Amino acid sequence: MQPIYDKHQSHPAIVKRLKRADGHLRSVIEMIESERSCLDIAQQLHAVEKAIAQAKKTLIHDHLDHCLADATGGLDPTRRSEIDQFRTIAKYL
Repeated sequence: MQPIYDKHQSHPAIVKRLKRADGHLRSVIEMIESERSCLDIAQQLHAVEKAIAQAKKTLIHDHLDHCLADATGGLDPTRRSEIDQFRTIAKYL
C-alpha cells in the first residue's frame, strides 16, 4: 500500500533521507567489521548523524508549519502572533 501524505508534503523527502542514512549506517558497520581506518569510519558516522539530524529538523518544522498552524488558526491575533514568533524562532534550532 502506498503511504498517504496529506498535510505533510515533506514526509517523502524525510523517508528518502532516512533510507539514505540507513544505507550509510550499514556501510559504517561493514567498514568497522573490515577494520577500515578510524578516520574513514568517523567521517561516515558524521554523515549519518547529520542526515538523521536534518530529517528530525525537517519533521519538526513541518509539524510546526502545518499541525500547529491548523490547531491555532482560531486564536485572536495577539495570541496568534506569539505562535508565529515561536514557529519562526524554531527554524534556528
